[in-house]
Amino acid sequence: MQNKKSFMLLFVFVFVLAAVLSACGSNHNAGGNTGASNTPSEGSAEQTSGGTGEALVIKMLLVGGKPIEYDTVFGELNKKLKEKVNATVEAEFLDWSDWTQKYPLKFAASEDFDIAYTANWAFYNDQALKGGFLELTDEMLKKNMPLTWEAMPAVAWEQSKVNGKQYMVPNNNPEVIDKAVLIREDLRKKYNLDPVNSPETFANYVKTVAANEKGINAYNAKAADGWKWHELDQILLEQQNEWNLVDYSMPLAYKLDDASGKVFNVYDTPEFAELLNYYKDLADNNAWSKNVVSNKNDVWQDMKAGKTASYSHNLGTLAMNLAELRREQPEVELAIADLTPDKKKIAAISTQNGFAVHATSKKAERSLMVLDLLQNDKEIHDLFMYGIAGTHYEAVGEDKFNATAGTPNYTGFSNWGANSPLNRKDASYPAEADAIATEWEQKVYNFELETFVFNDANVKNEVANVGNVMLRYAIPLEYGLIKDIDKGRADLIKQLKAAGIDKLQTELQSQIDAFLASK
Repeated sequence: MQNKKSFMLLFVFVFVLAAVLSACGSNHNAGGNTGASNTPSEGSAEQTSGGTGEALVIKMLLVGGKPIEYDTVFGELNKKLKEKVNATVEAEFLDWSDWTQKYPLKFAASEDFDIAYTANWAFYNDQALKGGFLELTDEMLKKNMPLTWEAMPAVAWEQSKVNGKQYMVPNNNPEVIDKAVLIREDLRKKYNLDPVNSPETFANYVKTVAANEKGINAYNAKAADGWKWHELDQILLEQQNEWNLVDYSMPLAYKLDDASGKVFNVYDTPEFAELLNYYKDLADNNAWSKNVVSNKNDVWQDMKAGKTASYSHNLGTLAMNLAELRREQPEVELAIADLTPDKKKIAAISTQNGFAVHATSKKAERSLMVLDLLQNDKEIHDLFMYGIAGTHYEAVGEDKFNATAGTPNYTGFSNWGANSPLNRKDASYPAEADAIATEWEQKVYNFELETFVFNDANVKNEVANVGNVMLRYAIPLEYGLIKDIDKGRADLIKQLKAAGIDKLQTELQSQIDAFLASK
């Protein structure tokens, strides 16, 4: 789109076409709702044809640190948004260190904002059930988000409903969510070790590094605020056993291939008992620091500085780390290790990232128009996701980019809510990461409960109490920091009983049974 006139012609054409398609019975069923929109009024100037009336400032709540050059990038972004939908965006950032506390308080206090980043791990279900998000009807989405309505797969809308209602504009970029490990491949080769591709070869690697490389943590992790599982658990407990933890705030899971969805306490399984022996062996061989449970350092920065020899994360993050070090320290060789290569893989449902409209917003329609462009307008998507071309990234064709010296000045926050097919891939993205992703995609396992969402309304106290027990008793035990692991496990299970784990499990099983019965 070269100018405003051509954009408006195209916009009207797209909108009319969307209306015609919807009248003919589009397959994109966003919410299964009919009738008038309950959108708060934006004034008589707001037209059903997509007219935008008076200029509005849309307030956006984002998770992550404020980028260094936020003002510069959003200044350019707002010029484009003003031109296209007569709106500008003003963002507030909740830093990673305290967002879990501040995010729900924003809703509880009914603070003034219009759009919020949300996800299945970032209060989506909780706020949808509490009334923090505005219900988005088919009519609202068709009218205000014609590009998204046409581009979004029907399954993505279905996956992001809560109790049959739509509260999120989900991201449109499916990915496998398994975790992997980044290792110092040069150290593996130095000690002539087998390739790291299993729990056993990983243990051999970290124990060897710990025994021979002084001043280096063989494995490290960051103590995330309120996080109750470390990422090795996700690999060695969840992925290795082909289980699905229903919610990371509790130790309840089911087997992926169990059609009945029978729930069990993972701490009360022989698999967990065996894993504790594995962890204890690593801890006794100094695979990680005794202070790992309270580590606040950026683990990737420690790895870049030569202080850490391995850490775990999602594949995309590890791939970007690998590409970064190849640019900055080509003499250091890293590798991505998949410790569960033969296991079933789980694809992220659409609620992995997304945006919602605050229930109290008086600018809901314009907010949706903005979200429509952030996800589906190439020019605006590039600005929001990557910054200013030539400054924060170098465009390579239509779908790739090269990092620049300015890249670190616009990164690290939750713009992923706008992930879409328009995303660019780093031109230096490692080929081996692409190969792993391709393998994983061929092993994605779809199961009946993948869209199940637990409603904790009846057991909130039990959820909180169980979570506190996990933080106090489970994490030190899993890092092998408890001398008598059998006693430690028995204490953990006893404390969970006192915290109400049985009531919680019964409630969860009841909801799963009802969900499966409704299929």
